[in-house]
Amino acid sequence: MKLLHRTTRNVVLSSDGEAFPPYAREILAQEDAALAELGRGQAEVSGVLRFAAPSTFAQLYLMPVVARFQEAYPKVELDLRLSDTQQDLIEGSFDLALRNAPPHDTSLKGRKLAEDQRILCASPDYLAAHGVPEGPADLADHRLIAFQSLAPKRLSGPEDGTFGPRASGSRLIVDDGASLREASFAGADFSVNALWSMARQIGAGGLARVLPDYTVDYGAALWLIYPKSNVLTAKVRVFIDFLVDQVGPRLSGQLTPSP
Repeated sequence: MKLLHRTTRNVVLSSDGEAFPPYAREILAQEDAALAELGRGQAEVSGVLRFAAPSTFAQLYLMPVVARFQEAYPKVELDLRLSDTQQDLIEGSFDLALRNAPPHDTSLKGRKLAEDQRILCASPDYLAAHGVPEGPADLADHRLIAFQSLAPKRLSGPEDGTFGPRASGSRLIVDDGASLREASFAGADFSVNALWSMARQIGAGGLARVLPDYTVDYGAALWLIYPKSNVLTAKVRVFIDFLVDQVGPRLSGQLTPSP
């Protein structure tokens, strides 16, 4: 295996060399964790921790408590990559990521953070102008803001049904959860979104839950996903524990973001 291409003027990585660094970092991280377990190496948790999460989640639940983590672990540098675009953990050299499904890749492991219930909602002004749906069949008369996909969705409740943005004539497709929420808040049709994302607006009356006896069959939960290894590095372990302790109860119990 050749990692470098050398010429008389410069040295560049080969394709194998470009693929190698994430695995090398994992080997070094496991060595640090093993030494810490044996009581050797650094006494304090330290290092750079790369964490990928949706920006909407981070704004509502992570940023209000991140200072507490920094105070508890001042030598851990958090490198947060916040986007609704899903990042590849291995290729991106991420230590941890928030996903809405358990890991299916055998190179990854995960810990469940909370359930992820999806609901229908709209602004009171929209419902006053277009009517309030009384059952799944009424959704065909309304427009739905689509999040990334126009695939049909199923509802569970007194009368199970299927609806989709294509059938209802969707005029708006977005790939950002906060934008989806704000569009509904402003009266631009109704939307499907995570209850944890909509909780504050629903509580304040800015959004109303549509068909409150129904939930969207999404089959999702929030998972903390990390590369599989024999041991967790100290920095990843303490950050996972922190999120489970500080964020998990708000998601699972109150479903209301921190003020």
